[in-house]
Amino acid sequence: MTQKYHENLEGDPQVGKTIRSEDCQVLQVENLAFSYPDGHEALRGVSLVLRKGEKVALVGANGAGKSTLMLHLNGILKGQGKITVGEKLVTKENLPEIRAMVGLVFQNPDDQLFSPSVFEDVAFGPLHMGLPENEVRRRVVNALELVRMSSYAERLSHHLSMGEKKRIAIATVLSMQPEILILDEPSAGLDPRARRSLINLLKELPMTMLISTHDMLMVRDIFPRMIIMDNGLIVADGVTKTLMEDEVLLEAHGLEKPV
Repeated sequence: MTQKYHENLEGDPQVGKTIRSEDCQVLQVENLAFSYPDGHEALRGVSLVLRKGEKVALVGANGAGKSTLMLHLNGILKGQGKITVGEKLVTKENLPEIRAMVGLVFQNPDDQLFSPSVFEDVAFGPLHMGLPENEVRRRVVNALELVRMSSYAERLSHHLSMGEKKRIAIATVLSMQPEILILDEPSAGLDPRARRSLINLLKELPMTMLISTHDMLMVRDIFPRMIIMDNGLIVADGVTKTLMEDEVLLEAHGLEKPV
């Protein structure tokens, strides 16, 4: 089944020419396996490739392994297998560079916002990269512009709404100018207006993205490619429109076709 959808993905104009160019590869995961200390096998030989400019949704029921996979991509967790970002292996020695290249936005923005002001939160990453002050300021201004939060620079992060916090959390990652933007359940906890605003933002950001979500409407609206995980495995990887029409496949892996 997975191979069939890979073939559809390769030839589909919705995904674009980049899917067929090895030169554009920005992430490769090869046979990744991971078990937690209690013995739970969370990943069981996961392999995938992400190419420059792709916007890919990672979906599956709770416990499928999505978050565990994401935490491997910038070295927070370490399993067996091989992960390459650009031309760099994800190893202990390469972690500072890998974490600048792979921008991870957690589901709860309070896990990322801890400074007194929005400006300081967004400046935190560039400062710890050792960049000069004028470059840090330039990056903060640019990141806040990208998420349409320029007027919030002096605001207190913990006084913002959930939707505003999520945008600022994305800005904290964008200020490091990553190669890949990775988000865990970005629409969770948002009211309808904030959700729509976030969807529009993700549509507009000209970046390679991998996003874990249960929001199948958002997947249909934004992501040309969808990867389905279940029980620590990738069970399908292909064109979103094609996979969305396969209701038997979706139901078998705890998913529903959006109405």
